[in-house]
Amino acid sequence: MNLRALLPLVVLAAAGCAAPEPAPEPKPVEVARFTLEARAGSTLRGGGVFSRMPDGRIRLVMEVESVEPGLHAAHIHEHGDCSDPKAASAGGHWNPTSKPHGSWGQADGNFHLGDLGNMEVGADGNGRLEIVTNLWTVGDGGPVDVVGRSIIVHAKPDDFTTQPTGNAGDRIGCGPIVIAK
Repeated sequence: MNLRALLPLVVLAAAGCAAPEPAPEPKPVEVARFTLEARAGSTLRGGGVFSRMPDGRIRLVMEVESVEPGLHAAHIHEHGDCSDPKAASAGGHWNPTSKPHGSWGQADGNFHLGDLGNMEVGADGNGRLEIVTNLWTVGDGGPVDVVGRSIIVHAKPDDFTTQPTGNAGDRIGCGPIVIAK
């Protein structure tokens, strides 16, 4: 028997027995974004992204800087128009399901799809908010599509009870939500 002829077969057989490398985990895909601009005399800077998770859910990550420390309400508002110096052009809270104002994720479902909750801003003026949900879509033009809306950061925390705004104060940051390029 010719061992030289068998060598390529042995190498191929050994390669087939090696454990395959695990496939890399799918990463979220950025599908929309926004850049926050200061409003109402604030110095706020920031922005964020909406990403599609491998399981189809949507993840929002928002970061701000140069903001007074403490809790600040964040909401999605009806219109993607931040042209007004006080962001009034963004309209009211986005509420496509006609629910009362409340806290994001309440068990009874009584919250606007735009009620993002309160973001903690540290002593350094920086804050971050992250939400993962299957309640929104991005870019399909449907009733729960976030594109064409705006993100608003408020001067005060949301009290989650005052209708329909949460008594969150001035709109200190505004950013239209647009499809990522």
